[in-house]
Amino acid sequence: MILHHETPARHTGLERLNEFAPLMGAQYAHRRNIDPGEDARPNVSQLSPFLRHRLISEEEAATAAIIVNGGEQATKYIQEICWRTYFKGWLEHHPAVWSDYILDRDTQFQTLEKDKGLRADYEAAIEGRAGIEGFDHWAKELAETGYLHNHARMSFASIWLFTLKLPWALGADFFLRHLLDGDPASNTLSWRWVAGLHTSGKTYLAKKEAIETCSDGRFSPDNLAQSAHQVPGSENPQPQQLPVSDGMPEERFALLLTEDDLSVETWLDEHLPVEAIAGLESAGGRCTGDVSDKAMSFTRGALQDGLSRASNHFGAAAENLSDTADKRRALRDWAAQLNTKHIVVPYLPAGWTREAIAPLLTDLQTDGFHIHQMRRDWDERFWPHAKKGFFKLRKQIPSVLMHWKLRKV
Repeated sequence: MILHHETPARHTGLERLNEFAPLMGAQYAHRRNIDPGEDARPNVSQLSPFLRHRLISEEEAATAAIIVNGGEQATKYIQEICWRTYFKGWLEHHPAVWSDYILDRDTQFQTLEKDKGLRADYEAAIEGRAGIEGFDHWAKELAETGYLHNHARMSFASIWLFTLKLPWALGADFFLRHLLDGDPASNTLSWRWVAGLHTSGKTYLAKKEAIETCSDGRFSPDNLAQSAHQVPGSENPQPQQLPVSDGMPEERFALLLTEDDLSVETWLDEHLPVEAIAGLESAGGRCTGDVSDKAMSFTRGALQDGLSRASNHFGAAAENLSDTADKRRALRDWAAQLNTKHIVVPYLPAGWTREAIAPLLTDLQTDGFHIHQMRRDWDERFWPHAKKGFFKLRKQIPSVLMHWKLRKV
């Protein structure tokens, strides 16, 4: 079944979650790398845009997989869910990698302005005119739909880097321009992984045979690189300590939602004394140039859906501040009307949301407000194990899931 991301809402994500849950076991484990094309992808959930904005949560997806298939059969699906968690936690421990990516990206775009040959190659690649079977199709599919199968993303990135020899940050930026599930951690670190920068020296080299198999025989490119050259890029810094999650205020408070967590009613109690709710998205900072209409529309729709549900859940008025020309002024004006000096914000992860919103929160603190950034229990339990490789986090999956099973009894 095709999943059309026409309704960026929690109910749409839940419908797909329930529909796909029976396939999260052995069938997913055996067929998840096969991409038969955008007209038929029954073997993957395509839930990533909903998980990206937490219209549905990781724990909801993992719970559904276990309930329907049993823990053993659902292992592979849950591990793939936890890759997203791992990347998010790893970037929290290494936030300088995001800053380095932005610097590399901006430098590489400056080079495009000076190097006409490089610009011509870059434009051919993003327009699907590179002359490489599969790659050209994926470039157009991404621009048209805002989605690519995971294996297609890996193959595309590898061809971009090692066959076309294009700068990695430009490819990461191209993805963020279009992906409905565009995420600073998953996107940046996946590109670095393919390039051999995330795990030093371990690259992913796309091969004809693998593409034939994983594209279900649709593509068979002959002109791929036979070896992977060293990709320039910053080394991984030493991990930092995770910022401490703030506590919930003991008195009445206001709630500020961003695009990073839009189902707060699933983890904040309806009886909490919420005075007012506001929403603020910053998706325009995802990439250089304009974000695609599809990606912007999904983010804006998801925020509006999250605000509506939060308003119903807490019985408080919700206001979307995103469309104002001066978001800084709009937020300060909203806060000035509050009868409380406490504002709760779901945790701002490393990336463009933090870059855009954190300075505005500092302004509010200057105005005398107390900002409480709250982290979900899922992140609190997994992120401390995301300092190095995925294996260390993967070992914690059974104990964390047992916590959820016990908590939900």
